[in-house]
Amino acid sequence: MGFGNMQKMMRQMQKMQADLQRVQEEVGQRTVDASAGGGAVVATCNGRGELAALRIDPSAADPSDVQMLGDLVVVAVNEALRKAHDMMAEEMSKVTPALKGLPGMPGLPGLGDI
Repeated sequence: MGFGNMQKMMRQMQKMQADLQRVQEEVGQRTVDASAGGGAVVATCNGRGELAALRIDPSAADPSDVQMLGDLVVVAVNEALRKAHDMMAEEMSKVTPALKGLPGMPGLPGLGDI
């Protein structure tokens, strides 16, 4: 590989790194919702995989069945986190298609298989 090709490859890698950072920042600002119990519990997560909000319908707060409310919260939060992860992975895969076919590069850490 010639020096010119090496420089070109380095520029491409730097651009990809900048694109990855930009996408992470942009997607980190987006949110996704997931609900459980027919909307009794709604969890909102951002693209960074953080729980941003949790809304509980007062009718779901039955003091005689606190366990059910806890279960609904867990289901809603886990689904929102899954959606946030999927959103980030999908957006990152748009920036990193060139990595798919490279030996030893099945995907980037934290993104699953690209």
